[in-house]
Amino acid sequence: MSDARESIFRFRGRLRDMAPDVKRMLVDRATARDAAVQSGVASIISRVEKDGDVALRELARQYDGVELTSIEVTPGEMSKAVASIRPGLMRAMQRSAANIEAVHRAQLPLATVVEVEPGIVVGRRPDPLQRVGVYAPGGRAAYPSSVLMGAIPARVAGVAEVILCSPPGVNGLPSASVLAAAHIARVNRVFAVGGAGAIAAMCMGTHTIPRVDKVVGPGNAFVAEAKLQLAGFAAFDSPAGPSELLVIADAAATPEVIAREVIAQAEHDPRAIVVVVVVGDAAVALIEEAIASAVLSAKRNEIVLESLNARGAVVVVDSLDEAVALANDFAPEHLMIATERPEELLPAIRNAGTVFLGETSSVTFGDYLTGANHVLPTGGLARSYSGLSTLDFIRWTTYQSIDVSGAAALAADVGEFAEAEGLYAHAAAARGWMESPR
Repeated sequence: MSDARESIFRFRGRLRDMAPDVKRMLVDRATARDAAVQSGVASIISRVEKDGDVALRELARQYDGVELTSIEVTPGEMSKAVASIRPGLMRAMQRSAANIEAVHRAQLPLATVVEVEPGIVVGRRPDPLQRVGVYAPGGRAAYPSSVLMGAIPARVAGVAEVILCSPPGVNGLPSASVLAAAHIARVNRVFAVGGAGAIAAMCMGTHTIPRVDKVVGPGNAFVAEAKLQLAGFAAFDSPAGPSELLVIADAAATPEVIAREVIAQAEHDPRAIVVVVVVGDAAVALIEEAIASAVLSAKRNEIVLESLNARGAVVVVDSLDEAVALANDFAPEHLMIATERPEELLPAIRNAGTVFLGETSSVTFGDYLTGANHVLPTGGLARSYSGLSTLDFIRWTTYQSIDVSGAAALAADVGEFAEAEGLYAHAAAARGWMESPR
């Protein structure tokens, strides 16, 4: 193996030979909360809670370097942004929106009603949230796709009002592509506010920005920390961290395709995590050579190299079963199965944000156009969280109906339970129906 290949990945080697601490570093990716970030976010939340819109203007001046003439984006400014988008991008966003709507409409839940015993009926009804906030990051890049992924499922679920916060650029407005995506997704109101201040404003409300029931959307460490600190004010989507990809490849995989997927994921962020799990020895050298070559021509190769040097891994396993077991332990945000028969492995996959079957199923297609949601759990939290869906914008109302005969049938046993728990008034309330009084 050449020195060039060895310099690209942080970890390399056979799984069975991997030291326990190395495997633990791969699988356990939970990161400790940064004390400086915690303190800074707490200060921002306090400022927004105390001074509202005034604090948001000060934060825009401090962090974005702009003097906001208006916190809310006007309809005229939205129209100008839409008109400025090149036709090709507008067409792609509209196609994405249509596919997202189709996929998420198919996920709408149904009400249920069951008569558990004669005269005893329990029902459960899905009700959309009233108002939802979507956050779209700024900074290094604009993410119109994240606007579509957050707002359209909320609309499909029946949410009455969807608002969007996104950081202002030098012109005091969010990116034109973000505004165009908001228009396509039928967002009600858009605000030029970013970072932890935006999360605080949506959770607590200000004079201009209304308080929401739930906030969704990715963000930096300050945004993630704000969600944690404001958990008592609103609900949130799954905790989000650096982007992740785990690839399972065998001798049938095309090395150049694997390299493209690795580079695409690593260019997200220097903290992105990419792991290639190769079954058997035959394909390892070719895959590594392809990745090393692709890195050299990547436009964002400094970010790619930093990511792979710090967190990249190539792991050799002896069987597909071993590869699947590692994938389930790792619980990646994105899992690509680039094997001869990828569909045969799918039933055994239990922990992944989303699974891409076959090397033609590029992760980039899922990022933008297939209609599946790209807001996904990271850091191993795919063990307990799912990707964003219509279910995230719904709360359930449970109702119960018990007629006279049903009440009489329940009374004695409920009385037994209540007395065992020392709740004698409960027992009396139940036993009052033993004679079926009207």
